[in-house]
Amino acid sequence: MPTRARTRTKRRHPGGGARAAAHRGRRAGRSSRDRHAAFVAELREALTLAGTAGVISAPVTHSQLLEMIVQTASHVIRARAASLCLVDETGQELVFEVVQGEKAEELKKIRVPIGHGIVGLVAQTGEPMAISDAQSDPRHASDVGQRVGYVPASIVAVPLFYGDRVVGVLELLDKQDGGSFTARDIEALGLFANQAAIAIQQSRAHTSLALMLMDAIWSLGELSPQRRLRLADGAREFAADLENGMYGHALELARLVREIVHAGSRPASACRAILEALAEYVRRRPGAPAVAEIRLR
Repeated sequence: MPTRARTRTKRRHPGGGARAAAHRGRRAGRSSRDRHAAFVAELREALTLAGTAGVISAPVTHSQLLEMIVQTASHVIRARAASLCLVDETGQELVFEVVQGEKAEELKKIRVPIGHGIVGLVAQTGEPMAISDAQSDPRHASDVGQRVGYVPASIVAVPLFYGDRVVGVLELLDKQDGGSFTARDIEALGLFANQAAIAIQQSRAHTSLALMLMDAIWSLGELSPQRRLRLADGAREFAADLENGMYGHALELARLVREIVHAGSRPASACRAILEALAEYVRRRPGAPAVAEIRLR
């Protein structure tokens, strides 16, 4: 009589899946904390070295930060000229926000339609582009070069993204050695474009922590470009995690309080009295943590 083969099934302990998920969550949390600790340690070291050398400059404005990013990109990739253009309010034209090199002032007066020239095509497609013979390439906006009196030989441009939308283009003109821009140049320029996009995003969102950290990092004069980029990326992740946690709630409360204080002395006094009463109530609750024990998580 044929017998049915027994199949052995692995018994799962009740709650095992939940414990495994919790373990993975704790491991991910440790990994995030380790990355944050490494970032804080490296930033502290960079600030200490810069402070010792006396190379920490005054806090930079949003425009100065973009200029520093463009200037560093141009220096690292060894380009003769550089520009950063942003899509205007209508979404139909590019405006030159930062221009460095010859004919900078003339170029700032010009608006480039989306889809026109290399920067216009990059803004339209969201794809990086490089050409090695601009004068004979039909994609190059020769009319712009003729208006400003500077016709480049080679061009490389990469898009700036705000979410999934192109908000600008970072462009370099003419390598100092007379050669063409390479795939490595495009990759390196993309890293700087990411930094510029983050600065624009933080400025538009009015979230100050990431922008404040980026300001500090780009104000340090004794950092290599590679280390500066690594620290700036760490700052973005560090700030995002903090703003999604307790810091984000505190920041939102601070904004509300600031709005009330600006309304006049009477609303400010009422707000303070309410907050003091609420804080006293929280302190007196059974099991409430001591103030010294409260930490950002």
